[in-house]
Amino acid sequence: MTALGEKIRKLRKEKGFTLDRLAELTDSSKSYIWELENKNPPRPSAEKVARIATALGVTGDYLVDASASLEVADARDEAFFRKYRQMDPTTKDKIRRMVDLWGDEG
Repeated sequence: MTALGEKIRKLRKEKGFTLDRLAELTDSSKSYIWELENKNPPRPSAEKVARIATALGVTGDYLVDASASLEVADARDEAFFRKYRQMDPTTKDKIRRMVDLWGDEG
């Protein structure tokens, strides 16, 4: 099994997704997801990796980089930050205020 396959399987199971569900979320077939997890298929397209990464809440870089030293939590943070950077200023302001409120609770 490839590092890519190991990461996909681990994240899929953590999310509670079946092969069918991940395939559905990524516009793939169940057999394609299974093949990614269990074999060493030709390198998937960047678009397919991006869809899988989004469904699993990580970055595509995390999935394909065999030497990635990031923990899953770090990869999820990076995926969140990428989404955050693309948000409009009003939404960013709302998120900052929510985080500030949570910080005051402790």
